[in-house]
Amino acid sequence: MQFRTTGLLLLGAMALPASGTAQTTAAPPAISRTVIAATKLPTVADVPVHFKAVSVTLQPDERSSVSAANGILYQMSGSTEVALGGEAKILNAGEGLFIADGKTATLTAGSGAPSTFLHFFLVPAGELGQPAETAAAVVRELYRTASPIPDLKSGSYDLNLTRVTFPAQMSSNPPHHRSGAALYFILSGIGANTIDGKTEARGPGSLIYEPYALVHQWGNPGNEPLIFLAFNINPEGVAAVLPGAPAKSQ
Repeated sequence: MQFRTTGLLLLGAMALPASGTAQTTAAPPAISRTVIAATKLPTVADVPVHFKAVSVTLQPDERSSVSAANGILYQMSGSTEVALGGEAKILNAGEGLFIADGKTATLTAGSGAPSTFLHFFLVPAGELGQPAETAAAVVRELYRTASPIPDLKSGSYDLNLTRVTFPAQMSSNPPHHRSGAALYFILSGIGANTIDGKTEARGPGSLIYEPYALVHQWGNPGNEPLIFLAFNINPEGVAAVLPGAPAKSQ
């Protein structure tokens, strides 16, 4: 009888941790942000500037060059060797590189497959219509702001390209405002973008411009992660307005 009672007590003790585990609520998946490329600009207010984005394709082993305004490359598929300032770097899918205003970069597609990349620019108004990459690149303009980016103050700014992932079934974040300006490009998934109380679905290939002080929200009602690029310009020292874990550099 004593043995049977002890056995029951042991079973009860063993059951307690399992009960505690069952009551633990898993934390919701976090938003992740990865800085693809970034730089600091001493000023952006001396002349009016626009956002501009192009898609560039180079056939295997083809070569092009670019000498344009401050901008960031983002490799979509294939690979590109970028020769800049006596150094060369190979960009694979998901990687990027900042190219400064006035610097000339030589771009060479990898062997075996075409190279496709995006190029985001911060362009002075007087240079908006100038071509970007030279032949043999096939360049397709995706977006340009209709008017200069408003309300850019004197002082230095952070310019960066960040890849953001919202987990599936994520409710829209609280309304928040843009401190500088941003141009978004949806890579995959369907996002819910709310502006002035109106929500629109934004799918792959969509470009969304957010000027200074725009009050907006983002969510992901879909069953797959929402992944997008954010080409941001913010006053130096002002944190990104998107919620989530601190951004990590690539």
